[in-house]
Amino acid sequence: MDVQSSKVVAIGTNPDTGYDSFRLGQFTFRRDEYFAHIEWPKGSHIIEIDRFLRAMVRDIGWGFFYGWIFFDDIFGTTNHYGTVDVFAGAYDQGCKDQGIDHLETFPAEVVKDAFETISRNWINEGYDPLSAPLETGSPLGSKTRERTDPLVRGFQSATRMLGLEGDAPVRSDATGHPINRAFADLEFDKPDIECEPGFEGQLHAINLFDHIARADVTWNPSFTAITGASICCVTSEEHMLPVIHGNDRNEWFIQLTDEIHWQIADKNSGLPRGRIVMKAGDVCAMPADIRHQGFSPKRSMLMVMENGTPGLELRYASGELKPYPVDFG
Repeated sequence: MDVQSSKVVAIGTNPDTGYDSFRLGQFTFRRDEYFAHIEWPKGSHIIEIDRFLRAMVRDIGWGFFYGWIFFDDIFGTTNHYGTVDVFAGAYDQGCKDQGIDHLETFPAEVVKDAFETISRNWINEGYDPLSAPLETGSPLGSKTRERTDPLVRGFQSATRMLGLEGDAPVRSDATGHPINRAFADLEFDKPDIECEPGFEGQLHAINLFDHIARADVTWNPSFTAITGASICCVTSEEHMLPVIHGNDRNEWFIQLTDEIHWQIADKNSGLPRGRIVMKAGDVCAMPADIRHQGFSPKRSMLMVMENGTPGLELRYASGELKPYPVDFG
């Protein structure tokens, strides 16, 4: 793996729109009023700017996540936990057959800095790519004024279980986040807690729906619990997952409310593998050899379980572990 050390550089400004163009390694990035344009020595690609920015900001916020983040079928990143591949056509059979695929590997911090630099320059004030389309402005048009607030919502660690004294300000209802419009019909009763004498203040329970319903982001972890290598996160989903996620390990999905439609494809070729409609109460596993994208017609709640054991991706890639968690044969 040849790791490039070059950092992102600005290579000019579009006189018609005011946006800067950038180079990272042999990739160049420029935008106009409607589209992001990506070029490399063997070819070029175009992505609708809203989709591009929604994907890029989540890639930053997720720390490139587990495995592959496809912005679309052609362009994306692969996380190697220290280094990151930036690729175009490397997992598209047509591009590979024509010999126009391209991949470069960079230190993770170099890609993070590059994506933050591009996003800052290309996102105007009033547009929030982490929100649902009905809740944010438009990224279309010429450059106006850059946003000055954080691109990614800051993560805050709770020192105690949510709802116990000392957890604030992480508790969402304590920080002024209102119930989202899509969850206005839900009831948020508080659990009854009965403690044995002497244990007052040490036992607590919350209505998790009350917290998820206040999330001001979509397709981005709203609350996360981590015990060792076991990772559980709950999210609020509306419209479509702005990326196609390619797994390097199994993911478990638990649908908490409403429904999500998932399109499943082979990770390496992009060929269709199936379609799943998950409704409240459904559980499914996304195997380690697929890519998937979700579509949520109404804002819904999803719980995702991951095994974050370091090196697990290598065991799946080598074939030591089967790509699926259960063998029904």
